Amino acid sequence: MRYIRPIGVILLVIMLALWLAGRNGQGILNNSPDAADVSPTNNTGNRIGDIAPDIELRTPDGEMVALSSLRGSMVMIDFWASWCGPCRAGNPSKVEAWEEFRDKEFVNGNGFRLFSVSLDTNSDSWIKGIQDDNLAWEHHVSDLGGWDSEAAALYQVRSIPASWLIDGNGMIVARNLRGDNISETLNGLLAE
Repeated sequence: MRYIRPIGVILLVIMLALWLAGRNGQGILNNSPDAADVSPTNNTGNRIGDIAPDIELRTPDGEMVALSSLRGSMVMIDFWASWCGPCRAGNPSKVEAWEEFRDKEFVNGNGFRLFSVSLDTNSDSWIKGIQDDNLAWEHHVSDLGGWDSEAAALYQVRSIPASWLIDGNGMIVARNLRGDNISETLNGLLAE
């Protein structure tokens, strides 16, 4: 009997945390309430409705690429690493979505692009992960800073995989899409 009260308190705290996380489309599992109906916040930040902060990092070839260079397209910023099992397991869904939607017209964007930000610290491992998982899109970037990555700090990335879907105007319309949710969300944003 003396354990019932602490267990009840723990359950109440968990339920409250889940409720708070689910408010304003910022849910834990799928942070895209209805991407087609997102209202702009007029802020720059990492929440749905915000304008995504710009990132400029190096490609494996040493070229600097900015996220803002992809304006006009539907873009998924994908934080991942070659050493991250869940990231690697989710890559086939991203490959499938990229192949299906890269040339599609969206309500607010022309084509689907991936902007993959690696939290690797070793260039060879990063490049091998790209090759092994057939990540054929061209926008792979990293500062090889691992968890000390400036881009990860800017987006407040605390775990990976983590992603943000950005429309052609740079507004965040969904977060942390995984598996079939990527294609489902993109289907809902296609131009008629």
